Amino acid sequence: MRYLSKENKIFIAGHNGMVGSAIARKLKNNGYFNLLTAKRTDLDLTDQLSVKEWYGINKPDVVVIAAAKVGGIIANSTFPTQFLLDNLKIQNNLIEGAWENGVERLLFLGSSCIYPKFASQPIKEESLLSNSLESTNQWYAIAKIAGIKLCEALNIQYGFDAISLMPTNLYGPGDYYHPEKSHVIPALISKFDRAAENNFENVVCWGSGSPLREFLYVDDLADACKFVLENWKPHKEEIKYLNVGTGNDIKIKKIAEKIAEKCGFKGEILWDASKPDGTPKKQLDISKITSMGWEPKTSFDQGLDLTISNYRYLKNKNILRQ
Repeated sequence: MRYLSKENKIFIAGHNGMVGSAIARKLKNNGYFNLLTAKRTDLDLTDQLSVKEWYGINKPDVVVIAAAKVGGIIANSTFPTQFLLDNLKIQNNLIEGAWENGVERLLFLGSSCIYPKFASQPIKEESLLSNSLESTNQWYAIAKIAGIKLCEALNIQYGFDAISLMPTNLYGPGDYYHPEKSHVIPALISKFDRAAENNFENVVCWGSGSPLREFLYVDDLADACKFVLENWKPHKEEIKYLNVGTGNDIKIKKIAEKIAEKCGFKGEILWDASKPDGTPKKQLDISKITSMGWEPKTSFDQGLDLTISNYRYLKNKNILRQ
């Protein structure tokens, strides 16, 4: 049975971001043209009244929440209040507003950072709240956990059809590029591209380079979103969220070396071990979603090539998100 119809009015919150734009592309490419979007200048997602009024006027059937305040270790450490408060406001307004206005299905996108710092690897969905979080991104993680639990609470108490996906680290076209405030892959692309262009002798990267991370190309996440919206409606006793990733991880040091080579950087890569590494290893168990028939399609090298190509195109057009 399909749980998503081509006639459904689908609201993508955060459609201009890397994830939201990928979801919109995927849905359009598969015949879902009845998409609703809202510019930030027209709808402030942190304003509860504005969100409720928007729902009342536009009446979406399905809501996908890809809107969030995101950033890397530095941003999370520097702006803990904003990462907690802004994300709580955005997701609470969208989830509660959807429920109050009779939305048929809701998909909330969380993050793999919701899991404990030293969770057993690969991390199963059942590991949630089993131990303490990684301190460098706990503010973002706590907000995401609250979103997952709000969806679960509404499902238990009112039967609201709200499901969640927990993607691993994402990368791809349309990312936010900043050498210090963005996530690791766009930050490294920005650093090494600039270093290659200016013939720098070395590039300094944060931490030891030893942590292991799993990365998913954003278009594969978009494919997973379409897949679960169409095919997955968990039974009452089932977990209402699924991990999404590749099931494979790679050392940060190896990632830096790959990106340096692809960007044409010939100098030395130095590691500042005085800076935090974050969680030592974070690999998701994706057996639940793969058992349903979904799997990632883009290799890591393919994804990096596509991302670097997109970065350079945006840089040349002077329209990078920074």
